Amino acid sequence: MEKLLRARIESNALKHKPTTRSGVMVTGGGYQGKTETVCEICAAFEDFWLDAHLHLPSARPGTRDLHAPVAYVQTPVTAKPKSTCKAILNFYGGDAKGMDLPELIRQVAHSLNDHGTKVLVLDDITRLRMHRADDQDVLDLIRAFMSMHVTLVLIGVDIPGSGLLREGRRDPHTGQWAFPPSTYAQQVRVNGQEPTQTERRFDLIELDRFRYSTPEQIAAWTTHLAGVEQHLRLMNAASGLLTDGAMPEYLYRRTDGVVGLLERLLEDGCREAIDTGTEKLTESLLDTVVLNLRDAPGRDPATGEVPALPPQPSQRGKRPRNTVFDDRGPAAESAS
Repeated sequence: MEKLLRARIESNALKHKPTTRSGVMVTGGGYQGKTETVCEICAAFEDFWLDAHLHLPSARPGTRDLHAPVAYVQTPVTAKPKSTCKAILNFYGGDAKGMDLPELIRQVAHSLNDHGTKVLVLDDITRLRMHRADDQDVLDLIRAFMSMHVTLVLIGVDIPGSGLLREGRRDPHTGQWAFPPSTYAQQVRVNGQEPTQTERRFDLIELDRFRYSTPEQIAAWTTHLAGVEQHLRLMNAASGLLTDGAMPEYLYRRTDGVVGLLERLLEDGCREAIDTGTEKLTESLLDTVVLNLRDAPGRDPATGEVPALPPQPSQRGKRPRNTVFDDRGPAAESAS
């Protein structure tokens, strides 16, 4: 994934021809690290791009002095073309009050150009539902963004099953998805030039959870745990804390190989280890940690952004709560 995404971003950034830039779609399940991985790759590109240009802003005279090679925007839950444009303009701190849709699209085009943006990341793109007319218009608008000389990176849960690709066709030779030109493209003029009308193309990358069936898959999971282990700062944490014995299998059983669930389990486990003074992670200690993703902030369960949890450890054996001082109310008193 890193090689393809980094290569696509850098190649597009170095182009000067007035052609549409191929985009990238990153798909996978919820809590699988899609956003974090994309942001890490884009942050590395931004550092490279700023160093290459001596950190000098490329903004035009009269605009805000902000050089932003990468722009990150979260798709609104109930997206419309106007709200999507406003979300992008909010990234730059722009004022979008009183603008109609053509003006908003034109302002987005100018903001991307004036601030030297080379990559536009749109997260949670599968919040769009293709049975809604507004969402279809937003997808058409997004394809218009590809004419604005930026690399478009779309992140979402199960993009192939979301309906976003239904108008596209897959090229069997390149593996890319090709889409027809956007109807919004005619509404956009960047520096007085009409955008090109070639087909828009996307590479589709799937970031899957870890598996635990073959020796290669087990080795990959254990290697990931070894990397995580290096960042633990528990006083009694010995080498092999997460990789020795049955711990890798236990952690996989608790998280189903989803890196976001693993992070949550280990964070809560470390907090428990510190509070109890054990200062190390054991299966018995982690059994006391129950994962709960209800009311996850900033996530829409309806679009699959919150994954199904594996079976949690049994709570039997815990000391029952003392109910002596419970107030059972007037109804309970009359019954007695």
